[in-house]
Amino acid sequence: MSDLAKVRNIGISAHIDSGKTTLSERILFYSGRIHMMHEVKGRDGGATMDHMELEREKGITITAAATQVQWGDYTVNLIDTPGHVDFTVEVERSLRVLDGAVLVLCAVGGVQSQSLTVDRQMKRYRIPRIAFINKMDRVGANPFKVTQQIKEKLHVTPVPIQLPMGAESDFAGVIDLVTMQAIYFDGEDGETTRREAIPEGYAEQASTARQEMLETLSLFDDELMEALLEEREVSVEKIRVLIREATLSQEITPVMMGTAYRNKGVQELLDAVGYYLPSPLDRTVLVTNIDHKKVEGEAEDAAKVTLTKSDKDPLVCMAFKTVVEQFGQLTFMRIYQGSMVKGDSYTNTRTGKRQRFGRIVRMHANDRKDIDIAGPGDIVAAVGVECASGDTYCGEHVNYALESIFIPEPVIRLSIEAAERDGADKLSKALERFRREDPTFHVESDPETGETLIAGMGQLHLEIYTERIKREYKVECIVGEPKVAYKETPTKGVAFNYKHKKQTGGSGQYAHIVGKMTPLPEGSAETYVFLNEVTQGRIPKEYIKPVDDGMQLSLVKGPLCECEVVGVQIELEDGSYHDVDSSEMAFRICGQSAMREILKDAHLGLLEPIMKLEVEVPEEYQGGVCGHLSSKRGLITETSTNMGIGIINAEVPLAEMFDYANELRSMTQGKGGFTMEFCKYKLLPRSLQDDVVERRRADKDPKKAKQLVGAK
Repeated sequence: MSDLAKVRNIGISAHIDSGKTTLSERILFYSGRIHMMHEVKGRDGGATMDHMELEREKGITITAAATQVQWGDYTVNLIDTPGHVDFTVEVERSLRVLDGAVLVLCAVGGVQSQSLTVDRQMKRYRIPRIAFINKMDRVGANPFKVTQQIKEKLHVTPVPIQLPMGAESDFAGVIDLVTMQAIYFDGEDGETTRREAIPEGYAEQASTARQEMLETLSLFDDELMEALLEEREVSVEKIRVLIREATLSQEITPVMMGTAYRNKGVQELLDAVGYYLPSPLDRTVLVTNIDHKKVEGEAEDAAKVTLTKSDKDPLVCMAFKTVVEQFGQLTFMRIYQGSMVKGDSYTNTRTGKRQRFGRIVRMHANDRKDIDIAGPGDIVAAVGVECASGDTYCGEHVNYALESIFIPEPVIRLSIEAAERDGADKLSKALERFRREDPTFHVESDPETGETLIAGMGQLHLEIYTERIKREYKVECIVGEPKVAYKETPTKGVAFNYKHKKQTGGSGQYAHIVGKMTPLPEGSAETYVFLNEVTQGRIPKEYIKPVDDGMQLSLVKGPLCECEVVGVQIELEDGSYHDVDSSEMAFRICGQSAMREILKDAHLGLLEPIMKLEVEVPEEYQGGVCGHLSSKRGLITETSTNMGIGIINAEVPLAEMFDYANELRSMTQGKGGFTMEFCKYKLLPRSLQDDVVERRRADKDPKKAKQLVGAK
């Protein structure tokens, strides 16, 4: 087993086109993992980590790829993640199992929309990170502006530990503010690092920057503050320890810079990963003990257990990613405690089933190497293990569950069918495979039309899957128009007093419930709340849960246009029961029927998904693009310019954004670009709601299209 203190599990995450995969390629080259560098859009087969044919064609990362490299004394497990928001679940589940991360930022673009999303994901899983300002060779590169944006937009304390020597085409190297040396990257591929004294022209600037770095660090250490006040010299080891401690506690984000494409700054970043990012020993991992019996008055977290990270204790690991292959499922695992041994059996604590791990492999992009044993801190893959993303596996005598992975809801859906009848079986196999692999890809069947519907995070997300079905399964598909995933919500409170009664001799059914429904506030994190206010045993306890279950059954499809109903709070206040005729089934039916009646009187409104949009266009087109977005019911939240490029941030309804790529190209002569991600759900104006409801009903049954739309 390797020394855990020398293990680093890191992910590389960023906004699209910030240079993540290029940086990963350089890391593989300098660590000796590969012997020749490839480019993302190169003619030599594309980057190592973009192993899928579609990734190499489009020049984007679609799936997260894992590898392991050696850098000096350190073993680095590296995951390269996609930048496009449509594949955000790949970032989400990778960060869930990593200990640290490198946040890559473009020296020109700075903190962009997807940078904010990645930042939120890192904070969700409390991941310490280093910020790497890439593309220092680009025209308009300004690392000082980017550092300021890190502070203002990400609300963290950036601490530059390097200073650039030049920028754009004059970028020569960096100054290490910890050791106060100038670092150059020589050789055809920048493989030789040369450390020299700081050039005179940068001496004063470097001294000032170092002082600022030490002053920021002194806020977290009294000894350093005393040394600065007494003007004592601080050792390099002491500074590194302080940077590491403040990074691990997420009080600071060290900022480094370079240009991966021009082979400058990558080796220093790898050194910093070893110096400043956490090992598995630095991360406290809490799990829930499923066997724990809760005692009255005991704290909520009483069942929490801290894992030991010892290879002698029973195994605890998480399956964080699954890939269905021809010869069985490939399941990526992160081991937290104990050892995973080839041929042994382990328990999936979600299903309670024991499964044999017949083959364990270490991944290098799409290549794999068989291993017999893996220990704490390892990221490996098991072949032929059937499970879902987020499942916990345990060894004997423990029954633990790790915190699950956050999965965002899909916002767009479309119908899909095989063009030829004999392709239907292949299509269903493909959809089942992708549904199992990707938790944000949903497959459902419309019971009225019989259509197969697929749902995902965006147009590109679904386009990639339809293209993969065509290539990997040789099935031509007919794809319907994209549809927005609307939701229904009540806008008015309703009191209810509902009695379900079927008594015609013999055993009957009787249930009676009284209470009120109130709409939850717009933007509430909860979609449904059930409050039991029944006193004096007016309804026995065992019947309360069936009422709740029955009501939720009626929320799956609302009466407006058969969308999911959200934003409902139920207060069950009173009711009655019958000694003989009441049952759980009777109260479930009562709850279901009562909710149907409630929704008829609740003045239902439609919620539509609002997208966060970032558009980059030449400055002369900025006004026209802003006006066009306003005509799409868009709300412009921020505009700025950078080196003649206008940056527009807006919130726009998804329904207005289909074919926006073509519209933007025609408005800007092909010079504009945009990124888009889901932001929130917002109430659709009543004037537009009627049209949407009519269209939805027409899709189901053209005869119903002209019927009067209710819930006005």
